[in-house]
Amino acid sequence: MPDLILLPRPHELTLTNGFYTIAEVRRIVLDGAPAQDLLFSAQRLQTALRVHANVEWSLAASEAGPAQEIGALLWVDPSRVAQPQGYELTITPNTVSLIAHDTAGIFYGVCTLVQILEQSNQLTNQPTALPCLHIADHPDFPARGVMLDISRDKVPTMDTLYALVEMLGSWKINQLQMYTEHTFSYRNHPDVWTDASPITEEEILELDAYCRRRFIELVPNQNSFGHMERWLKHERYRPLGEMQARGMTEWGERDPSGLCPTDPRSLELIRSLYDELLPNFSSRLFNVGGDETVDLGFGRSQEECERRGKGRVYLDFLLKIYDEVKGRGRTMQFWGDIIIKYPELIAELPKDAIALEWGYEATHPFGEHAAKFAASGVPFYVCPGTSTWNTVAGRTDNAKANLLNAAENGLKHGAIGFLNTDWGDNGHWQFLPVSYLGFAYGAALSWCVEANREIDLVAALNQFAFRDRAGVMGKVAYDMGNLYQSLRYFHNASGLVIMLYQPHRIGDNALEAMRNLRDVDPTSFERAMAAIGDAMSPIERADMQRADAELILDEFDFAANLLHHASGLGLLAWEDDPKVARELKSKLRADLNDLLPEYRRLWLARNREGGLKDSVARLEAVRNIYE
Repeated sequence: MPDLILLPRPHELTLTNGFYTIAEVRRIVLDGAPAQDLLFSAQRLQTALRVHANVEWSLAASEAGPAQEIGALLWVDPSRVAQPQGYELTITPNTVSLIAHDTAGIFYGVCTLVQILEQSNQLTNQPTALPCLHIADHPDFPARGVMLDISRDKVPTMDTLYALVEMLGSWKINQLQMYTEHTFSYRNHPDVWTDASPITEEEILELDAYCRRRFIELVPNQNSFGHMERWLKHERYRPLGEMQARGMTEWGERDPSGLCPTDPRSLELIRSLYDELLPNFSSRLFNVGGDETVDLGFGRSQEECERRGKGRVYLDFLLKIYDEVKGRGRTMQFWGDIIIKYPELIAELPKDAIALEWGYEATHPFGEHAAKFAASGVPFYVCPGTSTWNTVAGRTDNAKANLLNAAENGLKHGAIGFLNTDWGDNGHWQFLPVSYLGFAYGAALSWCVEANREIDLVAALNQFAFRDRAGVMGKVAYDMGNLYQSLRYFHNASGLVIMLYQPHRIGDNALEAMRNLRDVDPTSFERAMAAIGDAMSPIERADMQRADAELILDEFDFAANLLHHASGLGLLAWEDDPKVARELKSKLRADLNDLLPEYRRLWLARNREGGLKDSVARLEAVRNIYE
């Protein structure tokens, strides 16, 4: 029998002898919990049977009637399955039995059963038979989340969000956050979101309900300290900034980005935001951000930071935010990158706040940092990432190592959650399907580290992300994600995309700056061009059974073309012959003129228009090099 592919792979799976033949007239019996609480899960199974086995099984809340008419039993019994969210799935020649600790466990067991049904034909050579087996399963991490950046610059359409929630839920993800700076439609603060196509209150209510049915908690997220650039650029909010104008920070010269913690009006703004945002969410969690406060102590709080210490000033303001969150009946989550610099202060954190320990490189010290939070008694999540931002096509090997590092050390030190982040730095040039690889591996590891560290990720992507019967797209995504290795290592980015960013950052001196990048030379770009061709060569054979299959092909084709363009830009930077340089510029200009309208089209296929202008402007800056 061919290998059974599951995402995530369960803790224990034992194949037994025989097959269960799916008969036409059977019932799915719901027991051990109110039938209404199990209805959505049962309907998922019912639909899968209709689609993959062409049978119509009815639903019932009673076992009354002939036993042979029961095709599947969904039964909540915590005395039989001890672990929350856990389940046991047994398929014998006579029946299908799913016993779970709770209703969430029933849902996750059904997700596994549906994945088996989807493969029934290749596993048994007949669509109406299932292999006999026993699965005992439960999650390593109680909270398994994904965070989407909707502030730099993509705000997904509702259809995009619904489709993503459906996919993540089927992989047993149970939290979703949308990283927000200015992209919620605050009624009292319309200036900041007017051109951003924000998420509205009604959309949050609808998405929250959609998530709950799939046992996903939609967690509110609003940065509340640093990363307030989109607010402070407006005259109304500029007085609240730590800095009142562009100036020196920890990261060099930058525009104002952080609220001033010593200004009472900063807290007044935060109260206003929380009062509008939080009532739209059923979750009792709330991520207040608080990361990368790079201008703290460089502006109006400088004297206070020098007198009391920057860590103390930071913590005091965070505790004020905590009081606001607590007063609204929520549990505060916050990014842990600042407080970890002051380990002597960690013990002063409230023991009902949740630290989010984040890091995106393969070698991030999750173990060291997690041990400090654990020793202090502060609950924490580990927060790795998909490694897709600043890359266009991803960083496959780094993403896998980063996600595994987080999962192993989170499990070792008692993390209560695993939050997989997907950022959009510098224009959010990567398309959503590029992130499927990171989402899939993160979902697998956060469910069970040991069973999934060596999962066949390409096969899982083909089966459950791209739905590719030809078995092509998973490998294309995997190999495209490793193109970053054509150039030397760059922190948190692909070197090819660094080339494309230079014109926007530096302007007329961009070509010179490119030539000054250490350990980069023309042969790097020639290798990159060859690697792009190799990675994309199988894509014409893809046979994706998805409504957006053509869109995915176009998205990967654009990613390949843009990275090829970046390679050409690199060659231009090293070209000494003026005539050759002019010819290359002309070719690159024509190429970019073709890429820009395609980029706009592909953006709008999954995202709202807000943010598109800012994102395109970063690409248009490249065109200035060719003029």
